[in-house]
Amino acid sequence: MKRKIAAIFAADIAGYSRLVAEDEEETLRRLASYREVVDDFIAKSGGRIFNTAGDAVLAEFPSAVDAVRCAIDIQESLRTRNMAYPPSRQMSFRIGITIGDVVERDGDLLGDGVNIAARLEGLAEVGGICVSRAVHEQVANKLSVQFADIGAQEVKNIPTPVHAYMVAMRREDGTYGKPQVRKPASKLAAAPVWMWPLVVAVVSIVAIGVTGSLYNTKLKQAAHVAITPAATPSAAPTANAAAPSPVPTQLAKAPMTSMAPQNAGAAMAPMSAPSPSAAPMAGKFAADSVPFINERVRNFLAGEYSTAGDYKAFALNVGGFTGSVLNQPSEEAARNGALEQCQKRADAAQSPRRCELYAVGNTIVYTHGKPPMPPSPYFRHDAATERAFASKDFPIVREPQKVRLENIFVPAAKSRSVALGPGGQYFMVLGASSADDAARRSLESCGAIAGVACLVVAIDDNFVVPIPTLFRITGFFNAASNASIVADARSEVVRKLGDATGWNAVAVGSAGRPGLGLKGADEQTAVNSALASCAKRDSDCHVIAIGPFTVGPIN
Repeated sequence: MKRKIAAIFAADIAGYSRLVAEDEEETLRRLASYREVVDDFIAKSGGRIFNTAGDAVLAEFPSAVDAVRCAIDIQESLRTRNMAYPPSRQMSFRIGITIGDVVERDGDLLGDGVNIAARLEGLAEVGGICVSRAVHEQVANKLSVQFADIGAQEVKNIPTPVHAYMVAMRREDGTYGKPQVRKPASKLAAAPVWMWPLVVAVVSIVAIGVTGSLYNTKLKQAAHVAITPAATPSAAPTANAAAPSPVPTQLAKAPMTSMAPQNAGAAMAPMSAPSPSAAPMAGKFAADSVPFINERVRNFLAGEYSTAGDYKAFALNVGGFTGSVLNQPSEEAARNGALEQCQKRADAAQSPRRCELYAVGNTIVYTHGKPPMPPSPYFRHDAATERAFASKDFPIVREPQKVRLENIFVPAAKSRSVALGPGGQYFMVLGASSADDAARRSLESCGAIAGVACLVVAIDDNFVVPIPTLFRITGFFNAASNASIVADARSEVVRKLGDATGWNAVAVGSAGRPGLGLKGADEQTAVNSALASCAKRDSDCHVIAIGPFTVGPIN
């Protein structure tokens, strides 16, 4: 046996026994599939699985950073897989991580480090991660991760409380949820032995003084409180509600189960609400100006909603979910009814975005401005650059998002579109009435989330922008503000790139003088032309952009 310090990772499936009891064969099949994902991420992150039991996994990592990064990748990847199943059949892991002194024996690890990791896993949210203070101190300044301090937690078989932190898991749109602490039942302090006779005597006297009828009444009340579930709004529309507006068509025809999120175009982004910098929308309601919605909803708004009398209201969220009510008894009832209907639909599809009022009566009350949009046309078909869509080649986003695109976008019905933001935000619209409609809606939602104009990257089965293969994509290219290009040359670069079709490349030298390769038949031709053009006016030239993307060397 030998001792060592290691980052210990403990994971198991929430509600595993229930899943097995409901459908053993299907649960075991999915467990094997999910374990492949978990095992693969652990191996790629330099970890080693040292013990398994049923649905539980114990692994060690050389560093806390590797362990936390691996845990986040696992949770994001499995969340994507779970989207194809109704909430009751989703298979989600809880993960706990600590750093501790452990003993290695025959490949297995023993000690408090392993026990604490297992207890932290028990504190984690479903689909979440809980770490010790030692892990937080190691990771806080090394990973772009948000934490919630949940303080000292008393856990089973550990003599001293464990100070723990929840990792704030990123939602589909890139915002971070506030972790809910799973507090263990509080322990009553043990009373001194001499107090027990007094306690018994007092309790007996009180019990004798309570009448039987009062006792029974209190008992029934306590039982009622204990067993009554939280009230759930009825899904049925009220008699005065407008006919339910059609749900967003992002997944209307996709081969998913009926409970799969219907706003599966959710983006990975740092914001979930429309850009706060935009001026609020106001004025008279016009159906043509409403963002995020499909044409069926727009037709309803232009017809039945616009012609109805007060009191009425319309609510939406950036994912395209809507709610509307007509002929309500008061303005307050209209407001509440539209918000409730919209949020009910969004919640049923597990959308993380909150609904907001867009119009009350025929007056716009939306607190955000129009989403930032690029100039039209929103996309172009160019035979020289267009090629078949492949999730592995989707730019900027991380591997879990590529898996999500493969699972959701690729098999979905046409028309479909993916818009991409410069920070890796993206939004899918699936099963739209036309490619133009899919492009517009994906750009609106992506732009609202990102706070800047996005780019349509794919339409149906094809990439509609050049996707470099000779270089690594690092971001969006904006010649007008690119610091690598000398200031007095930027406007010329913008002008020449404006209407250039085919493959285009930009190179710069040590003095920032640009060279352009325009309208190339392929990527290599454009690169060679850009480097040759740059060499005529500068030295040490290198390529900085291909098509709409900034690029760097492939590592």
